[in-house]
Amino acid sequence: MDVSRFDYELPEELIAAEPLPRGASRMMLVRRDNSTVEHRRFADILSLVDENTTIVLNESRVLPARFFGKKGTGGAVEFLFLGARPDGTCDTLAKSSKQLRPGEVVTLNSGDTVEIVDRIGESCRIRTSFPATAMPAYLEKNGDMPLPPYILKRRGEKRSRPEDRESYQTVYAGGAGSVAAPTAGLHFTDTMLDLLRERTGGHVERVTLHVGIGTFMPVKVDRVEEHVMHREFYYIAPETTARLNSDKATGRRILAVGTTTVRTLETAAAGGMLAVGGGSSQLFIYPGYSFRFVDAMLTNFHLPRSTLIMMASAFAGYELTMQAYREAVAERYRFFSYGDCMLIL
Repeated sequence: MDVSRFDYELPEELIAAEPLPRGASRMMLVRRDNSTVEHRRFADILSLVDENTTIVLNESRVLPARFFGKKGTGGAVEFLFLGARPDGTCDTLAKSSKQLRPGEVVTLNSGDTVEIVDRIGESCRIRTSFPATAMPAYLEKNGDMPLPPYILKRRGEKRSRPEDRESYQTVYAGGAGSVAAPTAGLHFTDTMLDLLRERTGGHVERVTLHVGIGTFMPVKVDRVEEHVMHREFYYIAPETTARLNSDKATGRRILAVGTTTVRTLETAAAGGMLAVGGGSSQLFIYPGYSFRFVDAMLTNFHLPRSTLIMMASAFAGYELTMQAYREAVAERYRFFSYGDCMLIL
């Protein structure tokens, strides 16, 4: 399947640079049973979720994972933290005016230093002047929220704003580990979640997938089947696994909030029902995939040619998904991370 099939024309002004108040977004309702598209508000989700629905959220917290420094020559360097290794080094993505070389030292804005261990393209392994295990704490103090480049471009800014620390984070975020937000969850307020718990009889569950570059890296091949996903860590607590398996077995509708939740559940359900625990997921979902566990999906509108629009197309069907995207453009929906959402039933 050619990647170009997942392209669409998007006027730049439809890319949302600022978030609306939580819960105030529009929501496109896509019904798979009759291939129809309706235009709703996000608050309508309360009338579309019934007592036989189980809602599943990805509770991973976004790290302020971007950090900055300068080379000895004065050239600026931007890093995106991806994770620490057992050998005390850290994996990052790095941007600099000139190629970073092994052995080169970068002085961070905080005054700490990092040594370049090796670099291949944008992938850069570094050794920090403090223990790698302290990197999350360092970032909470000194890091910048990793807003997608298209938001910063629309704003005409280089870095996030202080208020993004709250707005680019779900209200139910738990343990930190993501370098991008599970954006479908940004629409929920605490009040909305309380109402949904009441509506579903308490069937609102949480899983974890720490969003890494597997979620947002562009597809650089011409054929969909040739793309390889990067690994992302996921975890489902044993008691959550048991409840979700019971809900699925008794015929409850499993509504996954966000593509990362879908990936978590579908990876864990490789044998049909969820396996206990976690691991790493490289699952790439595109048209032709047979869903094992998820029955409904809430998701934002995604970039052209991305693995995320491919997942939506696998769930709703290619023709219906692309029709929905064309209609979203015509109806002036707000796109991407801070934008509106789509509920696929």
